[in-house]
Amino acid sequence: MGELTDIQEQGKELESLLRLQSEPIAVSMLEKASAIPETALRPLRDMGHHLSFCQALALTRRRGLVIGETKEDMWCFEPVVGLGFADPPERFLEGHNRYPSTARTLEAGATWARNMPRFDHPRYEAVVTAPLKDPALMPDLFLLYGTPAVMTQIMMAKNWLDGRDIHTTMTGHAACVYYVVPPLKGHQWWMSIPCGGDLKRTGCDDYSMVFSAPLDALQPLLDGLRAMVEEGWGLPSSPTFATEYPLQPSYVEMGRAMGMDWVR
Repeated sequence: MGELTDIQEQGKELESLLRLQSEPIAVSMLEKASAIPETALRPLRDMGHHLSFCQALALTRRRGLVIGETKEDMWCFEPVVGLGFADPPERFLEGHNRYPSTARTLEAGATWARNMPRFDHPRYEAVVTAPLKDPALMPDLFLLYGTPAVMTQIMMAKNWLDGRDIHTTMTGHAACVYYVVPPLKGHQWWMSIPCGGDLKRTGCDDYSMVFSAPLDALQPLLDGLRAMVEEGWGLPSSPTFATEYPLQPSYVEMGRAMGMDWVR
């Protein structure tokens, strides 16, 4: 329980530092459905209907609900495939899910389908989403929705930590799969944009982006965010529209080394 208590405190601090408008989410991938906590809501059993995975994420981040889903609880098939609950249908891999509605050609549809990230089947049977500040069990991954300004804070924290940027893949479909699978498979920090379904079916804001990472990135992220606050780069930002504004000493030093003798 000590580890979960630490995560609770980290979740609260993350929400505060980034001034988030919805709760960061803890995601746990379970090899057996029997590991779903009894306290978790099961959409079909407890709500009387199915839920798409993006809808479960929305209910967790906006209402603080703990939700456990298996294949039987899911409404949209793409996360069923992506999260490894079932093998992809051959017609999906041939492109028929995208073509002709959202792909110009069958080949384009097949290209997208074959490149959609997914866990191998059989591997997992269930997924649980819970507020990061009150996880129902040990998370594998955390994710949060935020504005581009929030994502800039996260990027600055990453640059502070190791000087590296976040390299990611954007998609217009099945974004919920991209929120989870690449960061866990590649053990990396990941940024995404909501897909059409997340925008249309969950009330996701037009200006939102999504950040996700394995759980062991949480403490380093907090370290970086605290450093940005200490250096005056935290949220809320304080914009200035002054021209020839005062530069940081290192900027002055580098500028003068390049012959920009007028910088100050």
